[in-house]
Amino acid sequence: MNTHQPSTDRYDKMQYTYCGNSGLLLPRISLGLWHNFGSVDDFGVATDMIKYAFDNGVTHFDLANNYGPEPGSAETNFGRILKENFQGYRDEMIISSKAGHSMWAGPYGDGSSRKNLMASIDQSLRRTGLEYFDIFYSHRYDGVTPVEETIQTLIDIVKQGKALYIGISKYPPAQARQAYEMMKAAGVPCLISQYRYSMFDRAIESETLPLAAEYGSGMIAFSPLAQGLLTDKYLHGIPENSRAARSTGFLQLSQVTDEKIQKAMQLNELAVRRGQTLAEMALAWVLKDERMTSVIVGASSVRQLAANLHTLDNLSFSAEELAEIETILNK
Repeated sequence: MNTHQPSTDRYDKMQYTYCGNSGLLLPRISLGLWHNFGSVDDFGVATDMIKYAFDNGVTHFDLANNYGPEPGSAETNFGRILKENFQGYRDEMIISSKAGHSMWAGPYGDGSSRKNLMASIDQSLRRTGLEYFDIFYSHRYDGVTPVEETIQTLIDIVKQGKALYIGISKYPPAQARQAYEMMKAAGVPCLISQYRYSMFDRAIESETLPLAAEYGSGMIAFSPLAQGLLTDKYLHGIPENSRAARSTGFLQLSQVTDEKIQKAMQLNELAVRRGQTLAEMALAWVLKDERMTSVIVGASSVRQLAANLHTLDNLSFSAEELAEIETILNK
């Protein structure tokens, strides 16, 4: 076993901020393992990306039990990478996972019941080889399970020592408030809330973001680049190997509209004037809100991850730049 020896100055390369009303620092940029870390992906590339992330101060790695494909394989691969490369560094990492989406066959492999969450965290701990998760989320409100059942399970998970903190993801505002109230009353407040957020998807701005701040919950954004629409990837058509070119996946060809491409092209012009790529500017825009603790980036290569980390070189916007972005987005 060749345990990886991270660079000693890695923390100087990252910016950190406190997560909500807590003493936990999170990196402004976190690495998500939603794509490119499963059993169908190149294990060597996945290993190199995690090494590079950690070498550059990315301490937070975001998983879920169903990440793959195959479901569960991202956790398995991450556990193997930790064992082979990061012995002795567990206490320098924040590792999160989630449960609540379809994972195994039968009536108990889906949803947000106590049965599902308890089985899921035990399975996830076995796959990763960890003794505990730093953060464990309810991945969604399933529309059926009472919020009280789900949240009591999360509280119990902390009290059992299987997670240090808990969070929610994609909860509607009414259910989120109920969850926050219950966690607060139990003395296990919601550390963090995870939602989709980007210049092309701003649904959380009106209720969800202020609500999380009201209860002292940190906020972390996923899909900040709108599955690649807020990069230069689609400015000149649909690349053959892109997500939009696949028949399955989360970005369908129908979503790559002329309207969005035109907006992306105009945003790209502004990014160039700022000395950034469109992706860097899109990430910086998400992080401009002081309530936003961190942003989750996905990557398919070390080169792509390195480019995303350059976002930290310029996180500030002038009033004129913000006004120009609003004008472009509202056309």
